[in-house]
Amino acid sequence: MKKVILLLAIAITGAIAVQAQGGFQRRTPEERLKHVKEKLVDLKLDNEQTTKSDSTFMEFFRGQGKMFEEMRAGGAPDREQMREKNQKLVAERDEKLKKIFTEDQYKKWKDEIEPSLRPQRGGNRGGGNN
Repeated sequence: MKKVILLLAIAITGAIAVQAQGGFQRRTPEERLKHVKEKLVDLKLDNEQTTKSDSTFMEFFRGQGKMFEEMRAGGAPDREQMREKNQKLVAERDEKLKKIFTEDQYKKWKDEIEPSLRPQRGGNRGGGNN
């Protein structure tokens, strides 16, 4: 009986370890939009702004998804090239948002909301007071 319990405990521990290492799944564009919309509530967007910003974010998220797929299909991704493509997508998105949001809304987006959407990394890699 003790052996069965021990084997069961080892199997569960192994399954949890495998799940933890491979468990990261990129969210769909729709899931990402929902998350952004929850944060945008503070901007008090009108209906037209909401519709236009939803479209802008979906275009952005789909562009990122396409970029990641292209990079994965090409083998080992070139991090610098990937960063440049992502910066271009962000710049395009931000130009559209500037036309949709008021100046105050855009400032709040850039200063407060956008930084809160970035994934938090563990540890202090920077080595300084960042």
